[in-house]
Amino acid sequence: MGKARLLVVEDDVDIGNMLKIYFSGMDFDVDGAVRGSDALEKTKQVLPHLIVLDIMLPDIDGYEVCRKLRTNMRTSHIPVIFLTQRDERSDKLQGLELGADDYITKPFDIEELKLRVQGAIRRSERESLTDPRSGRPAGRLIEEQLRRIIREKGWALLDTRVNSFEPFKDVYGFVAGDDVLRFTSLMIGEVVDELGTMSDFIGHAGGDNFIIITTEEKASGIKLRLQERFDKEVQTHYNFIDRQQGFMQAPASDGATAKVPFMTMSIGVVSPSKQSFADIREITELAAEARRQDAAAGG
Repeated sequence: MGKARLLVVEDDVDIGNMLKIYFSGMDFDVDGAVRGSDALEKTKQVLPHLIVLDIMLPDIDGYEVCRKLRTNMRTSHIPVIFLTQRDERSDKLQGLELGADDYITKPFDIEELKLRVQGAIRRSERESLTDPRSGRPAGRLIEEQLRRIIREKGWALLDTRVNSFEPFKDVYGFVAGDDVLRFTSLMIGEVVDELGTMSDFIGHAGGDNFIIITTEEKASGIKLRLQERFDKEVQTHYNFIDRQQGFMQAPASDGATAKVPFMTMSIGVVSPSKQSFADIREITELAAEARRQDAAAGG
């Protein structure tokens, strides 16, 4: 697993820098924002595993930032710890009503904040809420979305998988593999932002498998753009020699080496206008079958 990503939203530059230095030293990947609008913009670009959020900000307050995070399908799962000057019960209640995960009052004990941050991230991963590599919703949150859509019309589910990912990881190592998963997650987010809708959902179903829930009319455009961009941009993850020759050499089971093609993305699409689903398992099974057909057709 890569480093846990932490976003610190704090307009007091001294406190923000102190938290950045401290948590970077604890092996977190830390980003900072001094305004609420900047924080919301940053969560669009890279999903943090947790947000430490000051309530008093110069533009919109922390409550408003939290409310926007919770109402956006793609950020609704991110744990939030509020930082506040005040210790008023009404402030805490307001924060907890908005879905904050924890609360700490300034001046705070940095060790206590560290334990609360670690605890919130562990809880999120233990409950299968997020995948530790991408920060995307996983297990239970994906199931919740499937239960929601099975009763609705007009949606499409895209089941995406990175082909030739395992041999790449065997040759280049698991750190490079995690980089590919983060790149894939980020690229999916960018394409869905560009071509999808605000209520689209992106989940990390495990390993090299991501799912997207969008509207039926947006699905084919998203699929096409994802495959085009992935084919072009994934090449940066290979070394110069592999890029020059157009393939990778990987150990074969007989001890020799075999040519392995570059990673590609296969995508299966299902929707209620084309298929009928008795339960959520059928949605995922039919989507996986459509993805395998796409892979066989060279997708």
